Amino acid sequence: MDDLSAWIGRSETADDVLSEAPLRGLAALLDQAGFPWPEAAPPLAHWLYFLPQARQSEIDHDGHPKRGGLLPPVALPRRMWAGSRVTFDHPLPHGAVLRRTSTVQDVQAKRGASGDMVFVTLRHLVEADGRTAIVEEQDIVYRGRPAPGAAPARPTEPPAPSRRSRRCMADETQLFRFSALTFNSHRIHYDRPYATGEEGYPGLVVQGPYLATLLMHHALAEAPAARVKGFRFRAERPVFDGQPFDLNLADAPGGLKLWVSDPDGQVAMRAELSVD
Repeated sequence: MDDLSAWIGRSETADDVLSEAPLRGLAALLDQAGFPWPEAAPPLAHWLYFLPQARQSEIDHDGHPKRGGLLPPVALPRRMWAGSRVTFDHPLPHGAVLRRTSTVQDVQAKRGASGDMVFVTLRHLVEADGRTAIVEEQDIVYRGRPAPGAAPARPTEPPAPSRRSRRCMADETQLFRFSALTFNSHRIHYDRPYATGEEGYPGLVVQGPYLATLLMHHALAEAPAARVKGFRFRAERPVFDGQPFDLNLADAPGGLKLWVSDPDGQVAMRAELSVD
């Protein structure tokens, strides 16, 4: 852990331009007719930019870039984007010159019921044409493989009765398209023998940011004129391809509570949205 703590404070900067092509790809994936964002990118679309560009020789066995660059070289085999807290200060207009500064804020090792874990917190500052547009704190968790016969994660209750729900199911094609949009080569999302044999999942894992994006657009369909000020989400259990899941929302002071429920009705992801 002393070696991993040395990564705290490390930083890197990436530049990009907000082009329409990724947004058109997102609209297609979300089954939107035409181009629904003529002036600026929708909330969370910054995930479609600043894509990883590790050379092929720098890709690790799991499909991620090899460890030890910006992120610490955690030895545990499973890694997951566990959640984020995002504030939206200004929109991202088409053609804006973007810059993202990413900094390792914290590294913590913990031991839970499922074994050893390491939590890494990244802070992303996104600027558009030189002005702060988005600030995101991203949580990445590293875990070992579950022991044979290990108990599943403890179920948690929905935060409220759902006011509006939508049934979804992600198939292999959707997972592939979202991975292509974000240049995410983690094999648990498209390589079934790897996901089941190497990492012990029962199927392909639906990407956490894809679930968060679906929740965001579920909320935007409810309140299309609202200005989103903040969004936070936390993944609680994985969702797998070919299994139905529900997008849910309920009213909350200053915004909405959102959550994904899995086929058993258990919360797989919960989120909060704040609006003007």
